Amino acid sequence: MRSLLKSLVLLFAASLSLGAWGATSPDAHSASEASLPPELVASYASESVLPPPTTLPRMAPELALRTFQQRAARQLSEPVSYSANTVVEAELPDTSQRGQYQLRRRFVAPKTLLFTPVRFVGDNFVKSNIIARLLQAEVDHVNKGEGAQTAINDANYKFSYKGAEAIDGGSVHVFQVKPRAKRPGLFKGRIYLDASTGSLRRAEGTLVKTQSFFIKKIDFVQDYADIDGYTLPVHARSLAKTRLVGRAVVEIATDAYDLNTSASAEAPAPGGSQ
Repeated sequence: MRSLLKSLVLLFAASLSLGAWGATSPDAHSASEASLPPELVASYASESVLPPPTTLPRMAPELALRTFQQRAARQLSEPVSYSANTVVEAELPDTSQRGQYQLRRRFVAPKTLLFTPVRFVGDNFVKSNIIARLLQAEVDHVNKGEGAQTAINDANYKFSYKGAEAIDGGSVHVFQVKPRAKRPGLFKGRIYLDASTGSLRRAEGTLVKTQSFFIKKIDFVQDYADIDGYTLPVHARSLAKTRLVGRAVVEIATDAYDLNTSASAEAPAPGGSQ
């Protein structure tokens, strides 16, 4: 059971740490479309996580990709320090166990991520074995500087244009993505680029490698917003199907970003006292 939970949280960390920090380019390869489970589709259909877009001229798909490439390359090479509020909710629906952890997140560029616990409500099993391990895996991923390995860029993915859609009333260009290798943290699915700015608005799909026989599949949807010239995650939902504990759901909401801030000392461990 512990081996399963360890593998599960590492995979959640990989899927929920997907960044907008890699460059992309168009590709003529056509990949089969990812099919997301109804739980994820229904969740995002009822939410509005992005502010109404400002009216700007519409970009051609190729221009949107080039703009995304330039901004993403800058963000990867010049990361910005910030602080933010984060709420992590985790649930094992088949065992009726759940928990919600409110934290203060601080990132000190280029490779330091710290969490300060604010409040936890729920089952301690979920706190210690799902949420705390997930946060620690994300800290390790950042501290080791592994962002380039999971970045949505041309080195990691092939891209094919699928047309235009709308997210929260704003037009987006949709590109299907297929990883160039089966590596943990990479996914098969779609990205959505703002048709007016070229910014990444959403990434969704299925992880291509699970690392464990006990985990059948992990699907995710992650939304982004532009904040002071940087594209940062604001909401993510991930659904795993396992062979032992059934379904496992993790949802992360991040807001109140304050850029160009720093942390001078390490924060308490995520699994510590409230």
